[in-house]
Amino acid sequence: MTKIEILKRLYKDYTKKFLSKILLAVIFSLLVAGSTSATAWLLDPAIEKIFINRDQTLIFIIPFLIIIAFSTKGISLYMAKVLMIEVAEEVKKKLQTNMLNSFINADTQSIEKKHSGNYVSNLNFDVNQITGMLSSSFLALFKDGMTLIGLLIVMFIQNWKLSLIAIIMIPFASFAAKRLGKRAGKVTTEAQEKSGDLNRYLIDLFKNHKIIKIFQRENFEYKRSEEFVNKLKDKTIKIYTIYIRATPIMEILTGIMIAILIFYSGKLIMNNQLSINNFFSFLAAMMLAYQPVKSLATINVGFGQGMAAAKRILPIIDMKKRINKNETCPNLNLNNGSIEFKDVNFSYESNISNDVLRDINIYIEGGKMTALVGLSGSGKSTLLNLIPRIYDPTSGEISIDGQSVNEISLFSLRKEISIVDQNITLFDDTVFNNIKYAKPDATDDQVFKAAEASMCSEFINKLENQFNTNIGENGVKLSGGEKQRLSIARAFLKDSKIILLDEATSSLDSDTEEKIQKALEVLTKNKTTIVIAHRLSTILNSNQIFVMDEGKIIDRGKHDILIQESETYKSFYNRQIKNN
Repeated sequence: MTKIEILKRLYKDYTKKFLSKILLAVIFSLLVAGSTSATAWLLDPAIEKIFINRDQTLIFIIPFLIIIAFSTKGISLYMAKVLMIEVAEEVKKKLQTNMLNSFINADTQSIEKKHSGNYVSNLNFDVNQITGMLSSSFLALFKDGMTLIGLLIVMFIQNWKLSLIAIIMIPFASFAAKRLGKRAGKVTTEAQEKSGDLNRYLIDLFKNHKIIKIFQRENFEYKRSEEFVNKLKDKTIKIYTIYIRATPIMEILTGIMIAILIFYSGKLIMNNQLSINNFFSFLAAMMLAYQPVKSLATINVGFGQGMAAAKRILPIIDMKKRINKNETCPNLNLNNGSIEFKDVNFSYESNISNDVLRDINIYIEGGKMTALVGLSGSGKSTLLNLIPRIYDPTSGEISIDGQSVNEISLFSLRKEISIVDQNITLFDDTVFNNIKYAKPDATDDQVFKAAEASMCSEFINKLENQFNTNIGENGVKLSGGEKQRLSIARAFLKDSKIILLDEATSSLDSDTEEKIQKALEVLTKNKTTIVIAHRLSTILNSNQIFVMDEGKIIDRGKHDILIQESETYKSFYNRQIKNN
């Protein structure tokens, strides 16, 4: 996107709504400009009438007018800043809300492209750069731009020759501002990357805290953390160095201008071509113009940062979804829940040349249990994720009761599917809310029954606040088995017709597993169940078994047939016997 396109987009989607507040801030900026210019202009009659002519009539009026001018400037500046802060924070809220909505609705593959720490940096660091551009840079453009124009008018009224000399500094300041803004945009992008690296490291640090302790890697992590912080520090220093780089430039230019002006003014006064009162009024206007010129010289830096940030944020907001909700499509008309894969291939976007699933052609009978067996990495979990359209196949078709999953409402499809994953995900919330998450309209009694059916009540009753106990980030206060049972409780509560079990009992002890297996028998009765199995009981009870290897179905059938005809399955089964 070009800078013009970015500005149009920011205006149309984010600032247009607050145009009345922005215009009001502009009006207050005009008052700031007018009162600042009036202060410089009032020095002319003050010096001439009071100090030179000793006019007693103006000795009270002019000081009073100066008080009015400064008061107007102070109040107007305050109001303009308050209005722009409100606008900036509203824009910030909308940007962050849009980004969060984009994250929530994005395809899983899109989210997996970047580490979550980078997205956190986009949400905070980049959004702050944009709001800074709106609250500071835009206000400075209005306020200081109009103040400079007002002061230039005063200067030209007092003496046009001196004014022409004074404005020579403006092109130099503009050139410096352009160079600094370009540099600031580049360094801000680098700083955002380092901020993302630090956020990514911080998330990994919390996630792997126990591993750090077990492997005694504290000293290593101290050094790593210092490295990440130092890199961000260096980039931040560069940003602020660029900001203040305009200061010496402006000081040198101003010093040269004042020296030239004093020399030239002295010549004019000596030749009676300039009066003392005109000179002091002109000098006051020029000195007051120093601040807006300095501000305008650095404004391009703020714009550069904001534009660079917007260039990173807007593509996230515009993140395109491959998996559409199909809201206008018909709902899934579920009969017995049979599932069919026809010529299905799948590869991740990050590695399109390497198929994770290849030529999958299987028919899963409805209302029965089907098992997927194979070594880790053979594609079992990926195959499961294609059914609720967590991913879409690269090619081929998946249908449920003869209806293509791509041609029915996504809501109706996922409504009929429950999944219990080996990678358990829980929220930093109460036990009750974590179970109820599967069915928000469930009654309290239904939640309690789901907990009872999944063998959760046993450990929940021992917790400090029972169902109202907060379990911490991803259930950190619970054991692996307890977390897995909560995950199973969700499936009980949702009570879907299709159940996907991805090693659902992998974190359970033998006693609990036996109880859960009985509960799962109740949960999966007369339901289409696909289970990634490592337990012999599941394998033997399955209506059909598919053997997977390197993304392909290499064998299929019931246990008795496979044990005789499939060497891969026989090897897998024998390992299970040894493990048991």
